[in-house]
Amino acid sequence: MWLILGLIAIVTTFINLYMYTSGKDYKLAMAMGLSFTALTLCAENSLIADWVEVNDWAALLDVVPTMEKALWFLTIVSILLNIAPLLLDFKNKR
Repeated sequence: MWLILGLIAIVTTFINLYMYTSGKDYKLAMAMGLSFTALTLCAENSLIADWVEVNDWAALLDVVPTMEKALWFLTIVSILLNIAPLLLDFKNKR
């Protein structure tokens, strides 16, 4: 599930950037991109909770250290890309 939500977050982020460059209202796409990013993190957390519940420590030891770094990086990139149009609008209006 987290993979599907992550792909939707990526697509909506690019829709957000496309709508900004084409001069259309991009705020709904921005909200969707950030929302799907949050849902991706929730789904990943649920997966980890399931592994803890069944005591699958091997999966936790293999996946969590790498995924933690990847999720931090991708979440920061998602936030920056989604708010970039807002920051550019703010800069242009000054």
